Amino acid sequence: MDAVISRIVDEVGIDRDLASKAVGIMLGLVKSDGDKNLVQELMQALPGAEQLADAESGGGLLGSFGGALGGGSMIALGKLTGAGLNTDQIRGIAEIVFDHAREHAGETLVNNVVGSIPGLSSYV
Repeated sequence: MDAVISRIVDEVGIDRDLASKAVGIMLGLVKSDGDKNLVQELMQALPGAEQLADAESGGGLLGSFGGALGGGSMIALGKLTGAGLNTDQIRGIAEIVFDHAREHAGETLVNNVVGSIPGLSSYV
């Protein structure tokens, strides 16, 4: 995931810590709100992704609260904007993260995971 974070730093123009936090928040959303079987397969294809997800989501708390309310995407968006990111930066980060995922896990798997999370497809 270091290459993804470096690419975000270069292309989005944010510092490394914020890039890492943003990737963790996005992956935390995927892990907590996505189809569990598909997410497991996706995380296995992306070394380091699960650790980043757990670091920013409290090990699945995002899904515990957000998923129960149907608002995991909104909670993640709130966390991202609360960290100081604007909509264009969030969209840029999401595109980089999910492009990387498609390269390593395949288009079909990533599209199915994204499709299983309400609201996420508008960012990728």
